Amino acid sequence: MSRVESLVKKMAKIEKFEDSEAWQKARMLTKAIYDVTGDGVFGRDFGLRDQIRRASVSVMSNIAEGFDRGGDPELIQFLFYAKGSAAEVQAQLYVALDAGYINQSQFRELSNLANDTSRLLGGFIRYLKSCDSKPKHGTRDSRRETRD
Repeated sequence: MSRVESLVKKMAKIEKFEDSEAWQKARMLTKAIYDVTGDGVFGRDFGLRDQIRRASVSVMSNIAEGFDRGGDPELIQFLFYAKGSAAEVQAQLYVALDAGYINQSQFRELSNLANDTSRLLGGFIRYLKSCDSKPKHGTRDSRRETRD
């Protein structure tokens, strides 16, 4: 079985953004970010706290907004925005670690969530780009996502 055939077998239909595994993972990331930034010294660094929170919320929001756009090209564009925001969260986690706001274990857990979210977004983007000849975004057949 080819790599493409293997990926297609892993596809699952999604009809709304909440069905997207990438959005679900982004939601977990956002909750974890809010939990770790809610109090203590991290909670008092308003600049970094607010920036990392906005970046994590942006991942979820861009996935949702992309789903309500006009078609696959717009969805792909917003998935790339979400992927960029996940990378922003990862960069800010290094700042938090270096500043002593989070420990190595927290860093690893949050970084893994951000990486997993980014990986899922990348798989979804690759899938959407590969199905130019298939029905367009908004039809039941085009709403699919890879599950790596």
